Amino acid sequence: MARNIDDIQRDIERTRRQLASTLDELADRSKPANVVADAKREATTKLQDPTVQKILAGVGVAVVGLIALSVARSNKKKNDIKEIQRLLSSRLER
Repeated sequence: MARNIDDIQRDIERTRRQLASTLDELADRSKPANVVADAKREATTKLQDPTVQKILAGVGVAVVGLIALSVARSNKKKNDIKEIQRLLSSRLER
């Protein structure tokens, strides 16, 4: 079944309008302000997930624990160095 020229032109025009609408939507989505807003909305949604909150809490506890361990080891090293210096100075005084 052959199509007449008017049908073809209508199809072409409809396709053009759809393409223009799609391009407008893509241009709107790619604006920096809209990209930032979408990212914020997505991050906020994910952060409201109880599973994500539990994971982040666990990571936070682990980081605090590692920092505390690092500080404790650093203090121990300082104390050990002071003790070695004290022992060496008392040995030299003899």
